Order: sequence, then C-alpha cells, then structure tokens
Amino acid sequence: MISYDKRTLKIFTGNSNKNLAKEICKYLDTPLGQADVSRFPDGEIKIKIEESVRGQDVFIIQPTCPPTNENLMELLIMMDALRRASAGRITAVIPYYGYARQDRKTRPREPITAKLVANLLVSAGANRILTMDLHAGQIQGFFDIPVDQLGAVTILSNYFTEKNLDKVVVVSPDVGGTARAREFAGCLEKPIAIIDKYRSSFDDVEILHIVGKVKGKTAIIVDDIIDTAASVIRGSQALLNAGVKEVYICATHSVFANPAKERIKKSFQDSLFKEIVVTNTIPVDNDKNLPGVKVLSVADIFAEAIGRIHNNLSVSALFK
Repeated sequence: MISYDKRTLKIFTGNSNKNLAKEICKYLDTPLGQADVSRFPDGEIKIKIEESVRGQDVFIIQPTCPPTNENLMELLIMMDALRRASAGRITAVIPYYGYARQDRKTRPREPITAKLVANLLVSAGANRILTMDLHAGQIQGFFDIPVDQLGAVTILSNYFTEKNLDKVVVVSPDVGGTARAREFAGCLEKPIAIIDKYRSSFDDVEILHIVGKVKGKTAIIVDDIIDTAASVIRGSQALLNAGVKEVYICATHSVFANPAKERIKKSFQDSLFKEIVVTNTIPVDNDKNLPGVKVLSVADIFAEAIGRIHNNLSVSALFK
C-alpha cells in the first residue's frame, strides 16, 4: 500500500455506493469524512459537510449509477459545498460514469449528454476526475481538467486465470468492443472472436454472424456494461448455436436495469451461461445479486490511485 500524509486527505461519499467508499477508506486506513446527505421534505437534496476541509485534498466517491439523476445531483451539490468550504482540491471519484452512452450525435437534434455532464462536474467544482472503464474513451477529451481512467481488465482476467478454464476464446459482443476484448485476451494469452450484430433499437439486437473460431471452446464474453442483458443473452445463444461448449459473461459495470434481472434468472435456468462476473463499481444489492453472479471488488485499485493522486505520483504506473 502506498504511504501518504493522512492529515491532508479527506474522503467523502454520497448515497450511491457507501460500501465501496468504506472499503477504500479501510484500505487507506483513513476515516470516511462526516457529511449529512439527506432530503428536504419536498425531495430536494440536502447536503451538510460536518467537518473542516479548508485547504484539504478532498475525494468524493460517487458512481452516477441508477437512480442516475439523484446520484449525479448529490455529487454536484456536495462538490459545491466543499468548494465553498475552501477545500484545496476536489477530485470526483466516479467508478461508473452515467450518461456516457450519448457521447456523439448519431441523428439530427440529439444531445451530447456525456459532454453536458462533464461541463456540470467542472462547474460544480471538480479539479480532477477519477473513473473506471468509460463507455467511450473520447469522454476524457470532454474535460479541460485531468481525467484518470482505471481499468478493471487485470482484476477480471486474474479471476479467470485462476479458474484455469479449458480451450478459452475471448469474445467481443460487438465490433466496438474489440479493443477491450483484445486487451483481456492478451492478459489470458487466448484468441479472440467478434460477434457482428445489428441493433435496430436500444433493446432489439440481431446477431448477424460470428468472426473467429469458437466451436468446441469455452467462450468468455467481455463487455463494459450489462444493462438490460439483451446483448449478452443474444450473444450467448449465438455462440452455443455455433458449437461453443459453455459461456461465461464478464463486465465491469452491472447496471442490471429492468428487465435484466428476470432475463438473467431465466438464462441461468436454461443453462445459457455458467457465470456472470462483474465488479462493485455499482452496488450489487441482495435484490440484484442473483445466483451465478460473482462480484469482484475494485476498492484496492481505487485506493492506490487515490493515494498516488494525493502524492502527485503517476497513476498509469498501476498498470505497468
């Protein structure tokens, strides 16, 4: 663990992922900052920072996961409170960056919501952003402040290395995820395949064909987000039809939006895949923690990154 001056570091959290914040603080051996994050009677967010932060290096751990609007507003208001309390530097630690999927205009009269959220974060007082596996890498360029992007590939690939599966092929669920799958496959030293799909709407996916040799192999589908689970379910069906022995699903962010829960339950019952492996960038509560879902912690890597940022050291050194 990296050493640092505890006297000048403060870590706060909103309500979106308190357990992850506590894990990070435990790793760093520092207390979680005291803040009251509650609601006024009309539902508006009420923030009160209950300790001095003057001149301190402050980190706020708050993924903007569902309920996205609530969690985003908590983060913005908390940063405003800390800035007005004369915090020395404010780093928004956003393990899951919501509103990332509208990162460009694909049709007339569409917003670029990922850029709008970046503007809001900077306006509210963020001096730096720390995040993990952005849905679109170009979002880093939407900020005029430093953005450190961590990757979960080492954590996830180490888990599968320990499983020692037979005849593995790493599968990208679409052409856009090829770079992610190639990096993951490089860690495992395994070949890759790509699912060529057509998306007529957000939740309507048609598999066209599979590029690569998959017959008789164990497939690991690697994605950044599991939202409604439509893509991974259709992909698993296509792989099994192509002669794959068994399918594992691997993703960084477990959004699990409706109707993902019921779809995943049915898929396990139908033996569509063996296991789903995700991280705790988004809290996986008891209602979502389905049988067959394995949750890996990202607390250690975020804690190390926070320590390095606090000491003005390289964050990229974590991945060398």
